[in-house]
This record gives sequence, structure tokens and C-alpha cells, in this order.
Amino acid sequence: MKTIKGPSLHLAQFSDANPPFNTLKSIAEWASGMGFAALQIPAWDQRLIDIAKAAESQAYCDEIKGTLAEHGLQVSELTTHILGQLVAVHPAYDAMCDAFAPEELRGNAAARSEWALQQIKLAAKASRRLGLTEMGTFSGSFLWPYFFPFPQRPEGLVDAAFDELTSRWKPILDNCEEEGINLCYELHPSEDLHDGASFEMFLDRIGGHQRAQILFDPSHFVLQQLKYLDFIDIYHERIGMFHVKDAEFNPTGRQGIYGGYQSWVNRAARFRSLGDGQVDFRSIFSKFAQYDFSGWATLEWECCLKNQEDGAREGAAFIRDHVIRVTDKIFDDFAGTPLSVGQMNKILGISNSFAGKHYG
Repeated sequence: MKTIKGPSLHLAQFSDANPPFNTLKSIAEWASGMGFAALQIPAWDQRLIDIAKAAESQAYCDEIKGTLAEHGLQVSELTTHILGQLVAVHPAYDAMCDAFAPEELRGNAAARSEWALQQIKLAAKASRRLGLTEMGTFSGSFLWPYFFPFPQRPEGLVDAAFDELTSRWKPILDNCEEEGINLCYELHPSEDLHDGASFEMFLDRIGGHQRAQILFDPSHFVLQQLKYLDFIDIYHERIGMFHVKDAEFNPTGRQGIYGGYQSWVNRAARFRSLGDGQVDFRSIFSKFAQYDFSGWATLEWECCLKNQEDGAREGAAFIRDHVIRVTDKIFDDFAGTPLSVGQMNKILGISNSFAGKHYG
């Protein structure tokens, strides 16, 4: 069995224009003081990494690793969620997604998606130079406005969307194969890949591509009321990354999983800091120990109530307390009794004259 690594910290919710969150060096010093062992770096945030430079310069990647090592840290993974979101954008979301792209590409959906595809390829190359094996992303979405089938979805609409999604992602997955990187899709509401069923639809179309993996985040499954422990049993061979994020679902007579257009703090389903929600992390960490998951346990802070720095400090300790250092012994070995083949046959009542014979 293998021991999970951690705690790591996803920086997307922490990087900021103000110190200490405005440079990789200063945020590394802060994160080390909070008790983290690694940082998960968003590839789109140029305050933290120049992804084009990282793709081409080994010296620059070594500098990044050295900066973190000064504070006892390492890079756990790069993430490309914002870039993946731009790979497939329904027109209803064009204006909101334009902000994720360079200003000169805004209003040009085709150019914006092509730019995003190239950025993800650069991130895969940068991941290899950093000595990484996994990279996180979103799938993007053509279908999310139609997730509830009323008015009735036209026949063939879902197939057409998934066929186009496949045509856009297959070259990236092939590129990840060349770079030796697993692309881990975070199954997330608002993405076409948001649960096991939708991931399987995609996987079938890409021929079971081995680089198509999963970023497991139980908080999104709480919001969907999906059985996240069963999910690990089903898909553990495809899980390459793990976001440790808590959530709760408290339905009322007024709202359920759809939330009634309420703010995060007023929703029945909402994200919480680690330990403040309903996720059964002890069982999750036990499942990962059972299935030999050896990746990183990465805190993603998205609490609607608690201050982010308190969430980070408490979260680092929470993850450390939940990591199971797996055993290299079988607990009942002390009572074991080595026996010869003849002795085993004897206790089974098998005569030596019949042992090993075949009857037909």
C-alpha cells in the first residue's frame, strides 16, 4: 500500500494583488508557515508562473522549484481550470468567459478557444519540466444550459455536444501522452464532465484514453447528492488528483440542490472549510489508502463563512491528521503457522494418493 502525500494548497483562491499573495516567493513563505508541504499552482496566474517560459526553459522551472524548496515546499501539480473552461463555451456564457482570455481575443470565441488549447499544451510541457505527472483542468461545457431536460432536449443534441468536446480534447490528451502527463478533469457542476455518467460518455468517445483521469473533489458530489465513497470504489483507477474541500447539504421546505438563485451563504448546498461540513473524510482517506492512491491531498478553500487564512491554517492540520501512514505489516502475522504442502493437505482431509489428480 502507498501513503498519500500532503498537505498541498491550491493557490487559485489565495493569489492576490496584495502581499504576501502577489508573488510565488512570498506566498511560499506564508504557506510554509501555515504548515503546507507543497503548492498547487494555477497555470493561468502570471503572478505565480509564466507558463510559456516554463514550457521552454528548464532553468526557469528549476528556479521555481528552488524558490519553493527554500521554504521546505515543492510543486504538487499545475492546474488549468480556467483554460479548460475556455475549450468549450456555450454562447450564453461568452461575455462572462471573455474575462479569462487576453483582451485582444475577447468577442472571438474560436480564437479564444484555440488560445486556451495552446496554453494547456504549454502547461503540460511545463509540468514535465517541473517533474510532475498530473495536471488538473475543467472540461468546459456546451450543454450546461440544458442539464434539466425541459423543454425536451432535441434528439442528438447531447451526442453532438460530446462529439465536439471529444474533437477538441483528444489532441490535448495525445499531447499529454507525449509529455507523460495525466490530465485530471475535475467533475464539477457547470461542466459537461460533472459526474461519473458524463465522464464515461466522454471516455467512450476517446477510446478509453489512459491520460484522461479524474480530479476527485467530494464537495461537488455533496452538492449533487452523489455517493462519493461509491464513486471512489468505481473510479479509483482513474483518480489522479484530490481536492480536499468540505461542503454541506441542508434542504429546506423552500429549496434543495438548485438553490433557488440564492447567494452562497443562503444556499441549501454550500461549501465549507475542512471539518465544518458533512464530508466523511476519514472514510475517503481510508479508501485512498486501500486503493494505493499516492498523489497529493490538496486543500481547496472555498468557504462561504470562514476567513481564508483561518481555513488554510486549520486545513493544513486537518489534512495532516487524516493522512493514513499505511502499514507494511499484516497484523495477524504473529499467529501465522507455516505449513508444508503435505501438512496443508492433511488439515484439509486430502489424501496424498488423490492430491493433484484431475477428474473428468
